[in-house]
Parts: sequence; structure tokens; C-alpha cells
Amino acid sequence: MRNFAIIDLFAGPGGLGEGFSRAGRDTETPMGIHLSVEMDEHAVQTLRLRSFLRSFDAFPPEYYEALNTGKPLPAWSEIYPTNWQLAQSEVRQRVLGADGVFEEIAVELDRVREANHGDTILIGGPPCQAYSLVGRSRNKGKEGYIAEKDDRHYLYREYVRILDRLKPAAFVMENVKGMLSSKVDGGGIFSRVLDDLEDAGEIGYHLLPLATVPPADGQRADGRDFLIRAENHGVPQARHRVIVLGIRKDIPVPDITTPLLGEPAKFVNVAEVIDDLWRLRSGLSRQDDTSAWHREVKQQAQAIANCADVEIGVREVARRVARDEVLPLDRRSRMKRNSDRLPEHLRNWFRDGSLLAALQHETRGHIPGDLGRYLFSAAYAEVQERSPKLSEFPSFLQPLHRNRASGDFADRFRTQVAIRPSTTVTSHISKDGHYFIHPDPAQCRSLTVREAARLQTFPDNYYFCGPRTKQYHQVGNAVPPYFAYQIAKAVRRLTG
Repeated sequence: MRNFAIIDLFAGPGGLGEGFSRAGRDTETPMGIHLSVEMDEHAVQTLRLRSFLRSFDAFPPEYYEALNTGKPLPAWSEIYPTNWQLAQSEVRQRVLGADGVFEEIAVELDRVREANHGDTILIGGPPCQAYSLVGRSRNKGKEGYIAEKDDRHYLYREYVRILDRLKPAAFVMENVKGMLSSKVDGGGIFSRVLDDLEDAGEIGYHLLPLATVPPADGQRADGRDFLIRAENHGVPQARHRVIVLGIRKDIPVPDITTPLLGEPAKFVNVAEVIDDLWRLRSGLSRQDDTSAWHREVKQQAQAIANCADVEIGVREVARRVARDEVLPLDRRSRMKRNSDRLPEHLRNWFRDGSLLAALQHETRGHIPGDLGRYLFSAAYAEVQERSPKLSEFPSFLQPLHRNRASGDFADRFRTQVAIRPSTTVTSHISKDGHYFIHPDPAQCRSLTVREAARLQTFPDNYYFCGPRTKQYHQVGNAVPPYFAYQIAKAVRRLTG
């Protein structure tokens, strides 16, 4: 049986790699990560830890002991030096596109291609800041900004350069939806990307969409056919991404009459995937303690309940919070609760019977005014089944921003509605959490790292290294692993 080696570029904390690795442990589709390349030091630490853990048939008991007791992770290089050295070798902290990096990586690409007789798969997504709608808006505001001189527009060429060298049986390239409309030198960047991918590796590649049926005449699919909505495929998040699958042209591709990822599935909502995590209170950014937090929340709730400008249903939710004597007490939890609300396909995906604790499930501190805004926003979302616009907040909860009436910050405070998939989890969640408010009004807080990781479908035993801000950043930058798992299964069905 053919066993494929995977090269993961611009790997982030390993979302794509985790999905491909999980698929690769199935006996029908064997494959494993051979090399991951990433520039961020904390993401590299996360990748190395996960690579180390994957080197065992079952994760070592010392890992669970640390996670379940809250102790620091042990010095793996001392306990399991061989396994740790393999992880160090597999994960490289490098800046793709920098001087000398391609030449270094090329040696490894040649070795893995020859050792595996061409049975390799290339995965990864070049950085997206130059293509994203937010990034493009920000760039327009920069004095003297010239898109053609922004090297980030052309980082995909480093991916193509490695594709030329490795000549894998298949590749998967992921990027933001904004790549479809991004323009440089007066033309669309995405058509150039597709041209370069199609012609790569001497033989060239068939470019296939995953969520639609490719044209029967063998022509290349339309650009928008490469856009995939993750919420249609069992991910509890409205994450829309461009994903291009390439199959080397010497590998016969069967007639494809149904989408490679299958037909759209039932949506999974926010509540289904985070309700079994322990209820937590937010913190106060100054002089935090439980009683002070309770007083502040009840004052904010009473003010909302007494405000005639607030819709009556929202006022009733606020009254419920104001008189509640069992508001959450703790800012962090290592405990887990069992819930039958998790959809079956994610229940086994998330859970690990040896893990007794909820990892990285602790809250931020917020200023008192934000407690009221979070409470109102979550109460409004509970009643109206949508998050309120800033203009719909009562006047006493309006932030003191000079440009708040401009309309540019209409979604400044956004609750993740319990009965729907979440909005896209992005790296912005590392900033302040205003766009990622928990749907329970009584908790008055933004999502924890673990809740964000659940929305991104990271397994519960996936540990993110670095300080909390960096953990959030890693989660937001990742491809959802369960989504990647489905892509990986489709890739292997085509590569034989």
C-alpha cells in the first residue's frame, strides 16, 4: 500500500497538518507529515509538540499527567530524546522567500521525493494579508502604498517554486476569499495563481474544485468554484476559503460526478460545540475579584432592564441576570462536563478519554463598561437571534469613540449567536474579543482559547504554546482540522 509523505508550508499551528495526519492514520489512506515550515516561533513550538506526540502510537502518559494536573509540560528532550529530535527535524522555523531558505529546503524536497518514489503531497496556504478584504482596506489607508511593490502578493510564487521542485502527486493550496477579487497590475491575481499552479512541476496539474463538480469537458473550473464554505461540511463556523486541489497530470483522474467533499451537510451551531465547556465569569481589568465582578454585572444588568429604549425581551433577559444568585464564580476551569449536544461526527473528533481537563479554558479581564455591552449584546442575540449593530445599543452603553457614528464600526461588539455557526474565527480574536462575545448573557465575556479552538475543530488534546495572546493568534490563523481531514480523504481517494 502506498504511503504518502506530506510537506506542509506556511503551516501555522498545524490545522491542515492535523487533518491530513488524522486521515493518514487510517489504513486505507496512509500518509504522514515529513516536513512543516513556519516562521512564527510560538506556532513552531506548537507544531513541534504535536509532531512529537504523533511519533507515539498513544500519547505518552507524562503528557496527560501535565494536562490533567495543570503542571508544566516536562522536558521532552530528556525523557524521550529520540522522539523529540525527530520532531525538531520535522518542523523548521524558516521564512519562506527569504535568502537561502529555498536552497536549504530543496535538499530535503529532493530526498523525500526520491525516498517515496514521488508519492508526496504538498499542502499549505501563503499568508493572506495582501489578499484579505480587511488587509486591502488597511493598505489603501497607507500613504504611498503600491500593491505591485507589496511582496506579500507574490508569496504564492514561493509555494509554486517548491511545487516545481517537489513535483508531488497532489497539492492543496488554501487562501482567503479575497484572493478571488484581489488585483495587481490591473489584473486579477487569482487567474495568475491558477495559471502558475496548472503549469507547475514540468508535467503540470489538473486543478479541481472540492465543493462543486468540475466541467465535464476537461476545462478549468471557474475561479469561484474553488470557494468552499466550511459550514457546509460539518464545521461550526462560517469560514469561506479558496482551496485549490491539484492532481499531477500523469495520474488519471476518474470522472467526477458529485462534489469531492460530498453534498452540503446540516449546519452545526455554536451552542452544540461549546455548551459542554464549564461556565466562566469574565474578569475585571482592574481590582478583579468574584464579588466585585458580581456587583458590577448586576448593576449593568439592572441598568439595561430599566432602560425604556431597550426592547422588552432583552430587558427581561437582563432582569434574569440581575436577580441571578448563581452567576459563574470562576475565571478558569480545568474541569470538563459531558454533553450529548455534540454532533456525532465531532464527538469522537474532539474527545480523548485520557484527558480529564479542559485545556486553555480561561477568560480575559474586561472594563466595567464592556461587561454591560457584552451582556446587552448577548441578551439581544438570544432574543433576536442576531447580534445587534452598534446603533442598536442604548446610549449609556455607547463607547466613547469619536467616530462611532460613522458606520465603520457597526459590528464593533458581536455576539456569536448560539443557534448558528459562528462567524469566521480570525487572528483578530487575539486583540480584544469584542467580535467574539460568548452567547450566554450571564458570563459577560469573550470566548476562551478553548472555545475558539472548538469552533475551529481542534481536538481537545491540542495544546497551543506561548502566552494567551499568541494562542488566540494561532487558533485564528489555522485551517479547521476537521475540514482538512475531509480534504485529505478526498485527495487520497484520487491519488490511489
